[in-house]
Amino acid sequence: GDAFTFVQEVEGITFPAAMEWLARRYNVELEVEDEDPQAAARRQQRERLLELLERATTFYVRYLWESGEAAGAREYLKSRGLEEAMLREFRVGYAPSAWDTLLVAGKRQGFSDQEIFDAGLVVRQKGEGRLYDRFRRRIMFPLADRRGRVLGFGARALGADQQPKYLNSPEGIVFHKGRQVYAMDIARAPAAKVDQVVVCEGYTDVVAMHQAGIRNAVGIMGTAMTAQQIDELSGLAHTVLLALDADSAGQEAMMRAAKVAQGKRLDLRVVPLPEGRDPAEIVVEDGAAVAQQLIAESMPFVKFQVQRALRNADLSNAEGKDRVIEELKAVFATLPPSAMREELLAEVAAKTELAPSMVSSWLPSPGGETGRIPVARVAAAPPAAARGQSDPTRRAERAFLAACLAEPVSGALALAEADDGLFVSDLTRRAVDYLRENISAPGSNLPPDDEELGRLIAALSAAADKMHGTRDTVQGQLRELWIAREEHLMAIDRREGNPGIAARRKRIDEWAAERDEFIDRTMEASRPGE
Repeated sequence: GDAFTFVQEVEGITFPAAMEWLARRYNVELEVEDEDPQAAARRQQRERLLELLERATTFYVRYLWESGEAAGAREYLKSRGLEEAMLREFRVGYAPSAWDTLLVAGKRQGFSDQEIFDAGLVVRQKGEGRLYDRFRRRIMFPLADRRGRVLGFGARALGADQQPKYLNSPEGIVFHKGRQVYAMDIARAPAAKVDQVVVCEGYTDVVAMHQAGIRNAVGIMGTAMTAQQIDELSGLAHTVLLALDADSAGQEAMMRAAKVAQGKRLDLRVVPLPEGRDPAEIVVEDGAAVAQQLIAESMPFVKFQVQRALRNADLSNAEGKDRVIEELKAVFATLPPSAMREELLAEVAAKTELAPSMVSSWLPSPGGETGRIPVARVAAAPPAAARGQSDPTRRAERAFLAACLAEPVSGALALAEADDGLFVSDLTRRAVDYLRENISAPGSNLPPDDEELGRLIAALSAAADKMHGTRDTVQGQLRELWIAREEHLMAIDRREGNPGIAARRKRIDEWAAERDEFIDRTMEASRPGE
């Protein structure tokens, strides 16, 4: 693309924002043609408020690091394991305890009482009483838009006598809490590079994550995620990793987030945090490597749903088992035939101590149909059978092998031609080698000393039973595998700044078109006759 699309992609911003970004960098003055006088007045008013909020941010930062009164705030932040350099990058500050420090400073710089009030920096006594500072004796976290323009503040009380513990800027001309995502201005470029954004609850959680090298972390400032926040997150990346506290409030927040995200093109995943600990505590007590490992172990949201339902259910009696099966029907109704579905069916069967064939028959597939899986094949496939499904490339590997089993003739040809470098999992490579020799009878010659391979072949066979096996199915899944592998390599290139991303994108688009054609032919062939 051109310079504008380049800045849009790298910085993760819209076209108008990219245009303004380039104009500022190269000292080009932008003019608005034929602007309505009222619109011009609103724009000028907004610009004045943004300038005031920027100056307030600078004031709070200086007060944190230079005043004696803020010593307690500095000590608190240090006790949370947060380093000065990182706090300065996030422009964390401190609001003094006096009633009118910021009000006086704002008026001295030429801002009116009304402007300071409209910026949310002061409040008015009941009626038409005098103005006084809204934020006092609090640690200040500036809340900015994607471009880094401060729109308001989140403020944490320093004293136990202060209520509420957290105080936000009021809804106004520039600040709207429901739309705000903390640190999206700092995280947007790293999130765009890896196409992932990590979502935490609190301000210090986000700062700690960045300190641990997880530079694509943002915060939702509590547990109630809004549709507007989901829109902002979808503009940062396609994959959203929820690193919310593992307590009941955090888990409920994840369920609400999934409901809000319905219909959005987002891959929602859950980071398995230890119960009773937040991300900041993990970074301080266990170190950055542990936090990074937890991020790497994120699970698909559907797996979190199933495990949560099983964990909260009373499985000691038939009534409790019936209730959890009923609860999981809606979850499994969204899961097409796949290795992930077989893994979760096996986990439900194991936890409820029910026959896998029964569980499969009770839990519907998309379209309302229940699964029909031979008992002998599923019984040998516990949850470990599809280990590693958090990685899209490995999921594509499993789907390709299942398609080969569903159509052994075409599958044998595809396996013979497939490059071994396509398969990232050692277990999958063992399965490929085995199926190249045994695809016509996959269960007859399994090595007795490789139980993991046996479980995987059983799960793949179960998935194959529910697929419409044709040459087109095999070729479509092969293209899906190529695409997943190429996207994985493209993400590495973005992270390391390697050239050739455009060429990879072109290949992905070509393979996607071929895959869609194969899928269309498969769907056409599977339709019942008129």
